[in-house]
Amino acid sequence: MVWWCRDTLNDYVNIQLLYPLWLGVTVTGLFIWWLIGCLSRSGNNGKDLDKWQIMFIVPYTIYIAVIIVMIGYSSLFAGVSLVGGAMLGMVLIKRRYAWRVFLLQVFLILLAIVSPYLGIDLPSLRQLTVIYPMLDTPSYLNYNEVMAIENAVAASAFESATLDWDSMSELQLSSTFFWRLTHVFLALPKAVFIVYMFRTLLLILDDSKKEVLLHANQDELTKLKNRRYGLTQMKQVLKSVEDHQDISVILLDLDWFKEVNDNYGHEIGDRVLVEVAQTLLQSLTDETIISRYGGEEFLIVLPDTNHDTAMIIAEQLRLSIAKQTIIVDDNISFNVTASLGLYTLTHDERNCIKQACKTPIQKEASQSLVIPRIIKSYSSKRANRQTPTAQLPHDICQRLICMADKALYEAKGCGRNQVVSANEMLAAENNNIKVLYGT
Repeated sequence: MVWWCRDTLNDYVNIQLLYPLWLGVTVTGLFIWWLIGCLSRSGNNGKDLDKWQIMFIVPYTIYIAVIIVMIGYSSLFAGVSLVGGAMLGMVLIKRRYAWRVFLLQVFLILLAIVSPYLGIDLPSLRQLTVIYPMLDTPSYLNYNEVMAIENAVAASAFESATLDWDSMSELQLSSTFFWRLTHVFLALPKAVFIVYMFRTLLLILDDSKKEVLLHANQDELTKLKNRRYGLTQMKQVLKSVEDHQDISVILLDLDWFKEVNDNYGHEIGDRVLVEVAQTLLQSLTDETIISRYGGEEFLIVLPDTNHDTAMIIAEQLRLSIAKQTIIVDDNISFNVTASLGLYTLTHDERNCIKQACKTPIQKEASQSLVIPRIIKSYSSKRANRQTPTAQLPHDICQRLICMADKALYEAKGCGRNQVVSANEMLAAENNNIKVLYGT
């Protein structure tokens, strides 16, 4: 555009310097294009990668410094080039290279700023033939000072020192407007590219985060939740459950699974685990927490499920697993069975555990907050909110699983392929104690 309008812009641009700069920018662009191809072919070779990165950033650093010096010290262009380029460089190349190049760019620009005070006159594309003779100023004015002078000269050229639509065409020919467009033209594509690249990188980071969380919370073989995440979800359910709701826990263990691996191989054993996991997912609701507890054991947490309903669900799971036929080849097939231990924590038992876990200070505080009936209901609710809330013990999940595990051990001892309730076991033990002591 400058070359096309060189007769009009000759007062603002040093055309003699524009041609070598134009050639230098073109050569730099072709050189970087060639380096990108070399970088793409270097693969994971560390030494080659370092060599090409250094060959990339050193010419680019010199290029940015030269452009900033020759077109003026624009805060927009310099800021985008320095800060944005360094931030993007730390993502794309080695951080220590990007940091050193950033410091080198800052040093070169500072050196260019102080060079006129040292008697060094650097080349500049700015050619202000109208202003310099009037003010007799040296060439080391910064960009903002030059813009202020040019604004004053441009405004004084119009009547009453004001600009209107009729004089806009004259303003477009002023060096102020031209150089501002120049800085925007150089800075805007770079800024758009940097923002686009950071947006792309953030999307990649978001996808990577989701993938990491997925692998961290999911069992790779069965695609169920793993043990750690299953326990975490179980704790959340215990914290959020309402006072009138029961929680049931089932511990499921496949029978004779070691013999399956020994007789048919671990590949068939893995297939058994996958098919059992699919059966659990298809048989249970989305609210149910299903996780692979370890080996051939699966942990199932049923929120808001009483004991009788949980026993029906456990029995249905046992029958569904027993119906599955695992085909090894055309002549060999077998069935697997599972033993299940169940424990239901009723809301009454949960409240008793909370009361037992209260500290003496909490008990004293709750007893002291006795409100007479004559107080209004809203006052009573406000006082209740001030009552210290009793919490379940931190090992409550392990306690519930331990109870279900005892029932599972009983199911194994009684012949496998059955469901045993820890609640019924406890009730039977209490009845035996009562009969023993005659109470």
